[in-house]
Amino acid sequence: MVVADELKAPRDDEWWAERPARNIGPSAVRLTRRDFLASVVGAGTALATRLTAAARSPLARRFADLRRHFVFEYYAWYGANPVQHWDQDRRRTPIDVASNYMPRLGAYTSGSRAVMDQHAKWIKDSGAGAINVSWWGRGSDVDRLVPSLMDVMAAHDLRVTFHLEPYRDRHALSYAEDIEYLIKEYGEKRRWDCLLLLEDAGGGRGPVFKSFRTILPETTTDCHGKVEAVRDHAPDATWREQTDRVRRTFAADFDHVTLLADSLDWERTKRSGFDGIAVYDNYVRPSAWRACAEACSERDLVFSFNINPGFDGIAMRDVPAGACYQPPAIEPPAARSYEWTRSRDAGDAAAASERRIRESFSETISLQSDAALSNAKRGFFLVYLNSFNEWHEGHQFEPMKDRRRLTDDERAVGYHNPDDGRYRLKLLKRLLSGVLSR
Repeated sequence: MVVADELKAPRDDEWWAERPARNIGPSAVRLTRRDFLASVVGAGTALATRLTAAARSPLARRFADLRRHFVFEYYAWYGANPVQHWDQDRRRTPIDVASNYMPRLGAYTSGSRAVMDQHAKWIKDSGAGAINVSWWGRGSDVDRLVPSLMDVMAAHDLRVTFHLEPYRDRHALSYAEDIEYLIKEYGEKRRWDCLLLLEDAGGGRGPVFKSFRTILPETTTDCHGKVEAVRDHAPDATWREQTDRVRRTFAADFDHVTLLADSLDWERTKRSGFDGIAVYDNYVRPSAWRACAEACSERDLVFSFNINPGFDGIAMRDVPAGACYQPPAIEPPAARSYEWTRSRDAGDAAAASERRIRESFSETISLQSDAALSNAKRGFFLVYLNSFNEWHEGHQFEPMKDRRRLTDDERAVGYHNPDDGRYRLKLLKRLLSGVLSR
């Protein structure tokens, strides 16, 4: 074992720990993060590359472990007892949940080991290789759940990365500290068993993080013409200080740390020091993506457009008089209003979602494979799947109850469940199988 007087707190550029003497010699007591990662991740990469080129798709030939590049947006904020998030906008669980769809698992608790295990099985079976956890700051309910979630995902050979949410108004000022925490806490301390390290076409490897509400205006004007300050706005210079700090901190450890902003403002994204954009909004239609990709490429930014089934979010039930609120429109838009009590209309809505899944899948693959655009030039490929379980917004791939299995009380709520509650995940599996292998 490592001798006792060497058990000091490692510097930021060191990774070493007690290990059996047969695995570590005196000359290898101190390992940099880069050295340790090369030994841990290299074995997996070697296994992937042993597949014959003839049996793999063009993308799989470029990226050694392609399934890791398909990442589900994942939400670990649900609770049944006490109720969390299922009761949003005055819903009354367990029959009346904050979604237009009743989940196959009902109003579950994210921290349940059985729930996490079932999620991992569904995700693994789809062909995706990672999840992107919606993270709400150190010490939050989600943060406390991450170790258990990573244990389950690692057991199913899935990886975890993070989407930094606006958990407080001045969240920009802690961006670099938050990423340092996530890398050290959920990468280093776990010996890199589960944190997603995205590999580019050249074999370079490093973590990737996305952030929400990043590039914001200073003010906003409501429907009455009232101008108000955007409370969590941060100047581009502030973001640049933070992104520069992240890169300085980990310059010696990874080939790259990829930082993505959920934004369509290319100029400010570039000035703020981000590597590129990752669009979350399912109202940004695939028909608009090429122009976005070209604008990013002109500025040497990478881009990621998600595979999605559209949007069917819940509406507020009690809207204050004079409020500017408008209920969310269904996406893709319907030629007529759906009558959700009719199985045929629920089926038509499902068919529209299937078309969006196919269209978004085809377009994001095409753009990211286009040799004239920045992703292909830089060997970058990343597809977010939006989402596994954001039930409030209705774009979940997590299975719903089959329509015939809804109880009479659930039918009275007016859920939009289709006849086959697993249709989205089934379609995604078929599509992914075509790019993961020949």
